[in-house]
Amino acid sequence: MASYLRARPCDLCQTLATVRYRIQCASGDAWVLVCPRCQATQREQNPNYRYGGTWKARLKKS
Repeated sequence: MASYLRARPCDLCQTLATVRYRIQCASGDAWVLVCPRCQATQREQNPNYRYGGTWKARLKKS
């Protein structure tokens, strides 16, 4: 089975990333998918930060 990568833009900075993190920036806000750099910044600086999972770009092709 072959696999391939899909890069998607970060919802905050628009940088293409093959791994993105699902987070909430404020209580009640919509979930966003962000790159590792934006996730680290939000985690450290935002008291309302909430982690919701990891999106990975690698897909198995059958």
